[in-house]
Amino acid sequence: MSKSLKRVRAALDAAGLPIDIHETDGARTAQMAADAVGCALDQIAKSIIFRGEESGEAILFLTAGGNQVDTEKASALAGEPLGKADAALVRAQTGFAIGGVSPIGHINPVRAFLDLRLLDFDIVWAAAGTPNHVFAIDPARLPALTGAKSGDFSA
Repeated sequence: MSKSLKRVRAALDAAGLPIDIHETDGARTAQMAADAVGCALDQIAKSIIFRGEESGEAILFLTAGGNQVDTEKASALAGEPLGKADAALVRAQTGFAIGGVSPIGHINPVRAFLDLRLLDFDIVWAAAGTPNHVFAIDPARLPALTGAKSGDFSA
């Protein structure tokens, strides 16, 4: 088991959530993940990371699979302009590689925001630290687990 996957498992266990982590043939994209688990595209909680242009920190936007982040709306929520986060920043702040960023189990605290669309579902699926692992969760649990604030930042 990879270090990334172990951190996600530990975060789920620490939260008292006996959630199974599922291995897939590939879930690098939201569509691939939806196809792998047999759910609607919007039931995939994408972890989109931006770089705060003033803070230099990674900022996480948990977005429904079919939605795109509107950077103007997201910048307003974050309270600073947002730019592209490179792989080095994502890895340094979250401990995950792009394509497997989980909403939980980060090695450093990350400010997070939650797409309201995810709350329309009883279950959503999120990356579990690798491009081949996902877990299902009640989206109402995500704010407490991630510290995410709900907001409208979709295009």
